[in-house]
Amino acid sequence: MSEYQEFLNERDKIDFLLQKGFRIEKVTENLSGAFVVFKHKENKRSATLHIKTANARKYFSNLLIQS
Repeated sequence: MSEYQEFLNERDKIDFLLQKGFRIEKVTENLSGAFVVFKHKENKRSATLHIKTANARKYFSNLLIQS
């Protein structure tokens, strides 16, 4: 998979969780990417995504700044 396709895949996963009512709760960055923990507003479910591409990391960073 090309890096651009991987970015689109990661961006779609982030957008899907946000549309379902999840919010970014915690970000842990390391050399292999970032682990982003999402928590649902109402029922307190959580989901974790491993974001590997630099563009997807920039994408969720911008979402954090906007909120």
